[in-house]
Amino acid sequence: MDSHAALALGLPISLGLAALGVGTGLGNAVASALQALGRQPDATGKIMTLMLLGCAVIETIIFYVLGFMIFPLIGKI
Repeated sequence: MDSHAALALGLPISLGLAALGVGTGLGNAVASALQALGRQPDATGKIMTLMLLGCAVIETIIFYVLGFMIFPLIGKI
């Protein structure tokens, strides 16, 4: 297997695994936030703000992986 085939096979697999991890992390974050809202409804504003900030940070992981996937492919495939 040459380097072009390894890039063409490995990079999409890494993107898929990163997307799976991000989806799992987002699901856990939202589930925990909803449980906290159920326990303390008076802290809705603070919990929602922190949850949205955490979701944004988790979501940036997929953009980093996408960037690291595209840059090695420039000029190779």
